[in-house]
Amino acid sequence: MASAAPLHPVARQALIAALDEGWADPARLYREGRRARLLLDAAREAAAEQIGCRPDELVFTPSGTRALHSAVAGAAAGRRRAGRRVVHSAVEHSAVLHAVDSWPDAEAVPVAVDRTGRVAPGDFAAALRPDTALAALQSANHEVGTVQPVAEVADACRAAGVPLLVDAAQSLAWGPVGGAWSLLAGSAHKWGGPPGVGLLVVRKGTRFAPQEPEDERESGRAPGFPNLPAIIAAAASLRAVRAEAGREAARLSALVDRIRARVPRLVPEVEVVGHAELRLPHLVTFSCLYVDGEVLLAGLDRAGFAVSSGSSCTSSTLTPSHVLKAMGVLSEGNVRVSLPPGTAEEDVERFLAALPGIVAAARARAGAPTAVRDAGADEGTATGTTGTTGTGPGPAGGDGLVVDALGRRCPIPVIELAKVIGEVPVGGLVTVLSDDEAARLDIPAWCAMREQEYVGERGAERGAAYVVRRRV
Repeated sequence: MASAAPLHPVARQALIAALDEGWADPARLYREGRRARLLLDAAREAAAEQIGCRPDELVFTPSGTRALHSAVAGAAAGRRRAGRRVVHSAVEHSAVLHAVDSWPDAEAVPVAVDRTGRVAPGDFAAALRPDTALAALQSANHEVGTVQPVAEVADACRAAGVPLLVDAAQSLAWGPVGGAWSLLAGSAHKWGGPPGVGLLVVRKGTRFAPQEPEDERESGRAPGFPNLPAIIAAAASLRAVRAEAGREAARLSALVDRIRARVPRLVPEVEVVGHAELRLPHLVTFSCLYVDGEVLLAGLDRAGFAVSSGSSCTSSTLTPSHVLKAMGVLSEGNVRVSLPPGTAEEDVERFLAALPGIVAAARARAGAPTAVRDAGADEGTATGTTGTTGTGPGPAGGDGLVVDALGRRCPIPVIELAKVIGEVPVGGLVTVLSDDEAARLDIPAWCAMREQEYVGERGAERGAAYVVRRRV
């Protein structure tokens, strides 16, 4: 999965060996402490070589999230005299967004992305001002895999005198991050290292003021006793995955291309999201209309597929993914497939064979339009019956047909819209009443997919009213 990769065999071997050799405190002068210090320095040099930085610019942290938090806090504090403005892409990892929010009086300035999730360097450059303390741009998106123009944005930041923080967690396994960036963060469990190890690079000349209590370890940027065995395993595994990266990237990218091409043919009403070419080699994301994301992931899990969702639109969390929202794409029924190194062609074929029936069954439980359910069921064996939703069209008026979906969650508002759109004449209106935040994203996305016109949104006594005009 994109959130974590299986432990690399080299990481396992290094971890076991280091448990015997790296138990001592590397800050002490006795023999075992000196030995531990040599191991720590060797791990730092190995990681720095793969990243493309000086060893004394790199420190190890307890996690990638901690590295991002420390980077935002330290860089922003180091440039507090410049201002409190932080420019970042609208699709940054939540760790960056939360860190910015926690900085007192910070002015967060998100830069919009296009429908593939990619920021335009010109738009980013235009957001930089003399009072900008820090800029942040991920090297590749965690949810959809789109690769960002880091080098171009770094040049713009350097010209403006603004340090650029790069979240490189998703991309470090595949190669170094180019460009004149100032700070970089990564996380070992993303590339097959052990969890609990992050890294933070602060290039020489970057103003940085650590915000945690003073500590003599890791240049004062990561206080506390280091988990040396895990650090050694993280560095060893990074070197190992990089040695395999070229060959494995080509192989996995071909499998991802297969998924991107065949899923829309196998399953009706599906949108593949993210950039088709400027993307990570192992990650593919798609969204299915008329499907509850949690139900779909549960069905895939029962079939033996450990996938994730970029959407938080489930029965437990009612807010859609900020990444998908920023891209303006469908959030319901979102599936994120990450192929770990070694994934076999047979595994992909088995996934493609199972997916249509699982989607059809999930749509049947949600009461999706019959034609869509039947089309999906043709590809699999799952069946289901149409349930009742407790919603339905109201009388026609100035708003045309009114669908009351208040109190119902994703994907019910879109399902009810799809059921009644054929009841109004071409040019007629359907108004959907919904208090589900995901409807604000999914109804316009449905209109784009079905070639209907999204007229707009207006306030209502409860929730919002979403107006759609029938075009076909």
